[in-house]
Amino acid sequence: MTFPPLRHNLFTLLLLICGGAAGFAFAWIGLPLPFMLGSLFVSAIAALSFARRIPENYSYPLPFRQLFVGVIGVMIGAQVSPDLLALAPNMAVTIPAILLFVVLAHSGNFLIFRKVGGLDRSTAFFSGSPGGLLEAISFGEESGADIRMLTILQFLRIIVVVVILPLGISIYEGEAVGSAAGLTLSATPATLIDVILVLGASIIGVWLGGKAKLPAAQLAGPLILVGIATAFGLVSLSIPGWLVGFAQVVVGTSLGLRFVGITRRMLLGGLGLALVSGVFMLALGGAMSLAVARATGFDLETLIISFAPGGVTEMSLIALSLAANPAFVTLHHLVRIVATVVELAVVRKLRLV
Repeated sequence: MTFPPLRHNLFTLLLLICGGAAGFAFAWIGLPLPFMLGSLFVSAIAALSFARRIPENYSYPLPFRQLFVGVIGVMIGAQVSPDLLALAPNMAVTIPAILLFVVLAHSGNFLIFRKVGGLDRSTAFFSGSPGGLLEAISFGEESGADIRMLTILQFLRIIVVVVILPLGISIYEGEAVGSAAGLTLSATPATLIDVILVLGASIIGVWLGGKAKLPAAQLAGPLILVGIATAFGLVSLSIPGWLVGFAQVVVGTSLGLRFVGITRRMLLGGLGLALVSGVFMLALGGAMSLAVARATGFDLETLIISFAPGGVTEMSLIALSLAANPAFVTLHHLVRIVATVVELAVVRKLRLV
């Protein structure tokens, strides 16, 4: 096992410190989801404006990110209860609605990228998938798509949703939302033992998720592990709010660094299309959420987060921070990802693009 050079570790530490400071600043201003958006902002500025100062061959430490994505899974799993089973009748409506959303969102994006963006068929199709980032890039490359544009549009899809969704919910609620304080897992104060248990469950869950080849394994593995243990009353974890905030900083800084290697010209070229696509998908998801809420009586805010086409980790963090039934939200995002990947594989096999 090789460890990153000292300069790389120091740069990661600097990113986390600056990201945390930006998070506190965003919280003071009153912006939603401050620690994720603040750290994303700082990290993106570093990637776009100070790329030459980033240590040579630097990449965000994957095991470190996996650990805290796993922590998010543990936090969600700790909220699983028998009450989730009571939502099964609603899921008979929401799961098919998610499948319909995938088809409608992908079709709409394809038309936007073809008619508005003037992209070729392969690039437009694989850029427009509402999930399955790695699969879309892999299949797109095999189909001769413009990989640079495809990657930029897929990445910006996540960024646009991560930024717009909390702002939209804040406007709807009439106040800033998304602080770590929104999460309540136990009335008992968290101890050092609790933190060690959370990190240990994350490590084991990430390993099990990888072995089982689960979708979004880093999140799903710990979620299922702790969810089963919690549902059967085997464990009751007390998770401090600061750990949610730190997980936001880790996810935000790693997300912002994806701007490395993207020029301002490339970014501006894809940003307009990504905004149109992102607003379209959020509007579609909002409309479908409203229809489902009226049909089932389920909480509208939770449904909106469930239908938002962002990354499963980021959407789960938003649900955690809003205490918006994160297990329900994560389940629906996993369904969206699996449905999208299956759709991409079928279309690729049939050579329809």
